[in-house]
Amino acid sequence: MSGKQIPVVVLTGFLGSGKTTLLNHLLRRRAGRRIAVVVNDFGAIEIDAMTVAGQVGSTVSLGDGCLCCAVDASELDGYLEQLTRPAARIDVIVIEASGLAEPRELVRMLLAGNHPGTVYGGLVQVVDAAEFDATRERHPETDRHLAIADLVVLNKTDRVAEPERRRVLAAVGELAPGTPVVSASYGRVDPELLFDPAVAPAEEEKVRQLTFEDLYAEDALAHGPGAHDGRDGSDGHGGHGEHDGHGGHDGHLHAAYESASYTARAPMDPRRLMEFLDSRPEGLYRIKGFVDFGAYDPANRYAVHAVGRFLRFYPAPWPRGEERRTELVLIGSGIGSEALLKELAACEETGPRDAPADERGMWGVLRYVPDPAGSEREDPEPDPDLDSAPDRA
Repeated sequence: MSGKQIPVVVLTGFLGSGKTTLLNHLLRRRAGRRIAVVVNDFGAIEIDAMTVAGQVGSTVSLGDGCLCCAVDASELDGYLEQLTRPAARIDVIVIEASGLAEPRELVRMLLAGNHPGTVYGGLVQVVDAAEFDATRERHPETDRHLAIADLVVLNKTDRVAEPERRRVLAAVGELAPGTPVVSASYGRVDPELLFDPAVAPAEEEKVRQLTFEDLYAEDALAHGPGAHDGRDGSDGHGGHGEHDGHGGHDGHLHAAYESASYTARAPMDPRRLMEFLDSRPEGLYRIKGFVDFGAYDPANRYAVHAVGRFLRFYPAPWPRGEERRTELVLIGSGIGSEALLKELAACEETGPRDAPADERGMWGVLRYVPDPAGSEREDPEPDPDLDSAPDRA
């Protein structure tokens, strides 16, 4: 991959679901990452833009209309060009869409764009657990939106009893089979679900300006966990590897997820790795890292980026002097980390039983390598939900 590519995350959900609350939570918990926010508010007064003003590295506001109607792919590229300038040092871009936006069109814009400095970072759909049935009745398109989401945040679970939460969770699972679903209150999800696990501040500054994040952290320590949660008003309610389990409860980050780290010094067999990726389990939301395909392509290592059903490989020459190995980070909910690590280990080349490297062995991988000319290679199995968009694997 030539140069840094910044993930673009699309944050959607119907009016009042809690998108801005979730966004503000991410901004407070960003751990030094620089976030650019594209705020698309429906109406002449940009309430959401004012809510997040001053808390991010860079903000572009698109007011008085729906983003998917107000700009086309080329215009969106113009905004992305501003936000991806090296001087901005942005780590992730979040598009907070209007509650009346059409998520499929937003995703289509990003996938159809030709901006080399960005990569699709996933569609996050926020659902109001307390108003789920009423929302589906008023907006039948909810079912279609859930079907194309890469991650569903079931928000406002503090307002429903546990049996009701489980009922809604089951309903969402039927509408979005295989899609990770995270329960949350006041939009409190763990930032690692949306941010690149490898992203960290470029350097630790010994002396720096006090930030909003610092002030929030100090105030939270002084007044106890959750002192500010929900006060922005937008909700309307006030070795091969290792793995870590993370969870939450009231007053803490409310996102049960697992992360698994995988390292292998033996090259990976491309056919076996693609079988693993093509059948990745329900709940596995993100994969990020580098792959060594050994004799199949000795000159290059392959950066891999997967979010939901989106998958890309980016070949680039091996850095001089760097040890050749595969390193992957996997994040999801209920993914069974131990089993995943065993499946990945089975993808390694182990000796004489492995067939000699041949060109056809890489065909599956090359389907997901962006064309140097800027267009994407044809995906022989397009996603019908996005009308044959080649980027949805």
